Amino acid sequence: MSEPKRSTASTTKTQIGSPLSKADRIEIIETLGRCVREAEYNQLTLKVPSEEGRLQKRPGMHYHFKPEIFVQNQGWTEFKVPSETITVRPGEACIMPAGVPHQETISSAKEPFRNLVVGFYSNAISVHLAFEVKPGKPEIDVIEFYDAPNLDVFLSLTNSLVDNNQKTGPTRDHVVKGLSIALFAMVKGLVERGNEGINKDIGKVFQAKWLIREQLSNTELNVKMLAERLQCSPDYLSHLFNTQTEEKLTHYIQRIRVEGAALALQTTPLYVSEIAWSSGFSDPAYFARVFKKFLGMSPQEYRAQSEERRRKEESRPKTIYYDHVDYSAGESHR
Repeated sequence: MSEPKRSTASTTKTQIGSPLSKADRIEIIETLGRCVREAEYNQLTLKVPSEEGRLQKRPGMHYHFKPEIFVQNQGWTEFKVPSETITVRPGEACIMPAGVPHQETISSAKEPFRNLVVGFYSNAISVHLAFEVKPGKPEIDVIEFYDAPNLDVFLSLTNSLVDNNQKTGPTRDHVVKGLSIALFAMVKGLVERGNEGINKDIGKVFQAKWLIREQLSNTELNVKMLAERLQCSPDYLSHLFNTQTEEKLTHYIQRIRVEGAALALQTTPLYVSEIAWSSGFSDPAYFARVFKKFLGMSPQEYRAQSEERRRKEESRPKTIYYDHVDYSAGESHR
């Protein structure tokens, strides 16, 4: 095992993400609070790119398996998607729909670039602040992860906001307003409550974990790539990770990928091959072997069991009282 390389950076702004400080948390809470207030008074500018080209591989673009939320604080972000280009300015918000290929270009303008990004992972939500690491390129400054056993609620709100933002009609504005208030308020609540359990790791282990989540769909993600980003040797990083977490780094990468794939099998109609690729597996057959190693069944069997459990759950009595069960279907008694 070799010693970690020393960084030549003179300021923390050249380093990749670190845990939130008190000032960072306040900045995030105030930003999300502003979004809630502006939504309440119909002043929130929310931009949602077209979903054309979804799940397609486009040169120079990338996509995420789940939606992302961006709130611009300073500078601006230009999102290029297959059918259009959208510019997000200070005070504006953007939701990038799941699976939409996009390319980001940023500018610091008169003030240093700064935006807030909310990401969704396997049973976790990330919130980070970004800065301009080099001209036109954003990088994570500080980041925190939050356990989200109700992740499906956050995803449902976000996806519904995407769907309704594209619609027209007399109720459209009311629906978008309500969904925006609920979504930003719920994320704000996560940050206010904090989550020491998922953020207890320090130093390179913390950074490795968020890099894994951030790069989960990248088929090139491995220990060597992580070590290069964290400026240390692969042997050193593997030893450090295993020492602090009692889990091998390679095992952790595969486990997080499988957990994300399992959630996708439960909640999306995507083909298994699409889920495999979006989870970072270039070979669906290898994905199936790894999936079975962790969960004891094939992806197809897991999806079938999940659907069967859902059907049974929906067939159960709809009303459970303190002292009895109501088997009625809710007939009118007038």
